[in-house]
Amino acid sequence: MALVFAYVPDLLFGSNVLGTLKAAGHDAILLADEDALRSEAERHTPDLLVLDLTEDAPGRVELIGRVRADGLLDGVKIIAFYSHVDRDTRTLAEEADYDLVVPRSRFAREGAELVAQVLGSA
Repeated sequence: MALVFAYVPDLLFGSNVLGTLKAAGHDAILLADEDALRSEAERHTPDLLVLDLTEDAPGRVELIGRVRADGLLDGVKIIAFYSHVDRDTRTLAEEADYDLVVPRSRFAREGAELVAQVLGSA
């Protein structure tokens, strides 16, 4: 299937995301910091990045911008999730033009389907 990077610093939820991705048949790599993201992106170009914006959303959006500016993650689709009560983060992610922006609770419920939807729109 697809290679998916999951940038989810919360290791407990990250384990859930990783399990969802692997159960759906994807090769998935859990990443918890910028160094790990850059290192993996230098070695592999994923088909998709799942991005956790529940904490430090501005910093994470800037991080992805920097990584892309360095020529990494070019053409990689992005699903970002955020806390459903955080409208500012939702707006920030939508302005960053990610492929899909959803509340964390929706990603937890429908993660495999959302990944298939975004990858299917290639």
